[in-house]
Amino acid sequence: MKKLISLTLFCFISIASFAQFDFKLDQKLPMDPAVKEGTLANGMKYYIRKNVEPKNRANLYLAVNAGSILETDEEQGLAHFMEHMQFNGTKNFPKNELVSFLQKSGLKFGADLNAYTSFDETVYQLPVPTDTLEKFEKYFLVLSDWANKATLDHEEIDKERGVVLEESRLGKGAQSRIRDQLFPVVLKGSKYAERLPIGKDEILQNFKYETLEAFYKKWYRPDLQAVVAVGDFDVDQVEGFIKKYFGSIPTGTKMPKREEFAIPMSGGTDAKIITDKEQPYTLVQLYYKHPELKEITGADRRKSMSVSLFNSMMGARLQELLQKADPPYQFGVSSYGGFLGGLDALTVIAVAKNGEVEKALKAVLEENERAKEFGFTQTELDRAKTQYLTGREKQYKERDKTNSASFTQELVQCYLNNVVMTDIGFDLDFAKAYLDGITLDEINTMVKSFITDGNRVAVLVAPEKDKENLPSEEQLIEWINEKKEVIAYVDETLDQPLLANEPTPGKVVSRTTKPAIGVTELTLSNGVKVILKSTDFKNDEIQFRALSKGGSSLYGLAELDDASFGSAVASVSGLGDFSATQLQKYMTGKIARVNAFVGNKTEGIIGSSSVKDIETALQMLHVRLTTKRLDEAAVAGFIANQRDFIKSMNETPTPEKVFGDTLTAVMSNYSPRSLPMTVERIDGMNPSKALDIFADRFADADDFVYTFVGNFTEEMLVPLLEKYIGSLPSKPGKEDYKMYDDNPPSGVINKVVRKGSEDKATVAIYFTGKYNGKKAKGAQIEALGDILGLKLIEKLREEEGGVYSPRVSASAQDKPESTYQLNVSFGCSPANVDKLVGITMEEINKLKTNGADPSDIQKYKAEELLDIQEQMKSNGFWLSGLSNAYLNEKEPAKILEGEKMLELISVKSTKKTAKKYLSGKNVIKVVLLPEE
Repeated sequence: MKKLISLTLFCFISIASFAQFDFKLDQKLPMDPAVKEGTLANGMKYYIRKNVEPKNRANLYLAVNAGSILETDEEQGLAHFMEHMQFNGTKNFPKNELVSFLQKSGLKFGADLNAYTSFDETVYQLPVPTDTLEKFEKYFLVLSDWANKATLDHEEIDKERGVVLEESRLGKGAQSRIRDQLFPVVLKGSKYAERLPIGKDEILQNFKYETLEAFYKKWYRPDLQAVVAVGDFDVDQVEGFIKKYFGSIPTGTKMPKREEFAIPMSGGTDAKIITDKEQPYTLVQLYYKHPELKEITGADRRKSMSVSLFNSMMGARLQELLQKADPPYQFGVSSYGGFLGGLDALTVIAVAKNGEVEKALKAVLEENERAKEFGFTQTELDRAKTQYLTGREKQYKERDKTNSASFTQELVQCYLNNVVMTDIGFDLDFAKAYLDGITLDEINTMVKSFITDGNRVAVLVAPEKDKENLPSEEQLIEWINEKKEVIAYVDETLDQPLLANEPTPGKVVSRTTKPAIGVTELTLSNGVKVILKSTDFKNDEIQFRALSKGGSSLYGLAELDDASFGSAVASVSGLGDFSATQLQKYMTGKIARVNAFVGNKTEGIIGSSSVKDIETALQMLHVRLTTKRLDEAAVAGFIANQRDFIKSMNETPTPEKVFGDTLTAVMSNYSPRSLPMTVERIDGMNPSKALDIFADRFADADDFVYTFVGNFTEEMLVPLLEKYIGSLPSKPGKEDYKMYDDNPPSGVINKVVRKGSEDKATVAIYFTGKYNGKKAKGAQIEALGDILGLKLIEKLREEEGGVYSPRVSASAQDKPESTYQLNVSFGCSPANVDKLVGITMEEINKLKTNGADPSDIQKYKAEELLDIQEQMKSNGFWLSGLSNAYLNEKEPAKILEGEKMLELISVKSTKKTAKKYLSGKNVIKVVLLPEE
């Protein structure tokens, strides 16, 4: 009764709120009233918002309205270099003390403790705990130091040159070479074309210390900065911290004006043909440039909603073309949105099949022309409006569960773009008030304004091997200008329920509870086991997963590809009586997703829904598992595109693909089941057989364990489970997966791969083997990986300046076999490979001899503890942990042992673990070097 009263009251309040919404379109959009904003006497702005998700956490950002666009010719790359230097010493945190302090607070370098530099801004981010007031206040000291107290120690600058040059090296390749030709055309006539944030290597290597110091002094000043703080804290207290640590920052004298830069409208059509020997596929990009729309007034918001409706409808039409037996492209998009330099753009992209660039481009342009000449249909617009409103309603339902990072990032953009962040409730009320009034004629008129004959840029990017068969720039423009003969779009829908007949429900035959972890175990009358965990982590989310052993391991090589592709065949074919396109239209306004998969060792279902749409999700699941549908045209189109993609990647293999394929082959002991896909194998696929195998994998319901996590009650959910899962057919017996000889080989293996023209190398080192399968030992192996990662950042990056981002990961699994892997990987100069590998091995030997540095253990435990605390409030974490535990018949309560596992990590344990599992008996090293 109380729930009914609450629901009635909620509806009344919502209706009353909507009835009182009298915002006029000519009014300025209001800032979210929960945001406290202000400006200090020195010009520093601040935005503060209380938000309790996640609890005892806050996001603190420093936004600097200065990026690479402000650099002089002699300063190219210094905005980004300055960002790096903030982590190498400030007034209150000399040298590496800042990074060390933050790591000991639980922040991971690169993941949490990070920053970015763009053309127009530099932004520093700190996601921090708030449960210790003294330490929380100290984080504002960190931001304040970043704002104007970087030490710029000369020794640290010289060490950081190597790090930034390695970051530059990592970005080199086909895409950077293409970009260097693309930007002068797309950004023609603007400074943006010549101010990539990464800068120029020769400047990074040789700039004078005074040049960096001058850049910092010019642009790191309070009138060009803002502090954004969102999280679980006292707003007035945070405002006090901001005034205390930022109010005394001097404004400086005779500071240069922060100039705004624009990309000029050319008026005509520019074109460029770009080829590269490492570019594997052909794509065409077409930009129609328009003045930027900023959301300042209600009228701007209404226009923005209209643009969203256009993007939704155009996207659906282009997706529909992929359902044809011979799709005109591998991928197509036509979408209107933000561009750069005061511009928006209608961006048209078509990824062509081999030798079919004209067909691909014209197919997308024809859809633009169809929309321009005939417009959209009322039914399309109605669906787009419903989908838009559903999204706003979803945001509103989760308003008190919205992550602080979302608000923080939006407020940063508020500062940088001089706009406001409206309240989520306002967003919903505005949509309800003005969405319905957007007419079809209005949308169709807007489309005509998007597709113009001027201010266009067309770019064709293709493999160098196809150069002789490509159009000229003049011909490319002719294709674009060519009159397209089109007919009106016909909107075909299927007006019937998902289920033709109501299933006969099963029953719950047993029920047990595990109060310690809040889990209920059910067994249905058809033998299916269902695990339930009700949570309030999200207001409007239910996630579920079903798992069973077997997968493609049960099929020999002759059937392996059909088994692996079966789920894709089923998906592109649609569901029940619905084609994939009809299903997408039917699902308008519903939030439900159900995907079936067949993996190497398991098959299963992954799904999620809103609370109100859980029945729809379960209906989708039931239909998927009880009916077979083969859409021959859609499957033929899917296979054709897969074939073409594989052909492109195999004819022009990128260095990354060759390296990845080599790693896969070596790590699987050259198992024939792990070979890269070929055109011949695609051609040998049998869609009908693939669908039969897929159906067989899900034919026995009681071989599955279903897990549901989210905001539900058993009273609401169980009848639906009985109806849609309890009615699934079962048969006797249980399956298990089949084992193959595809584990990493024993011994020491060194392999060199030569591919690519850039002067860069990639190193991958794997330590592999078996362990006892105990959770504690697995946790110690994984901890060792993270601790080694901390040390290699210190040694390879900070001390040597030889890498940008070394990565270390360790994993231990007890099923299907008790095996582990510890992987070290990094990119570097080919000349430094042996040296950096040597340092890596030296640090591993130190772990074996001495154990981990106590300081590194402290950092690891702090980082891991924050992760564990956040994971425990995540539906996804519980879904994964519970479903895997029950699949492998493990005690699910062990999910709670994360903090207990941390207690086992010590200097002694790391020494013992390293000595045993990093012994050097089984080591695989693969190095990618440029071609000779």
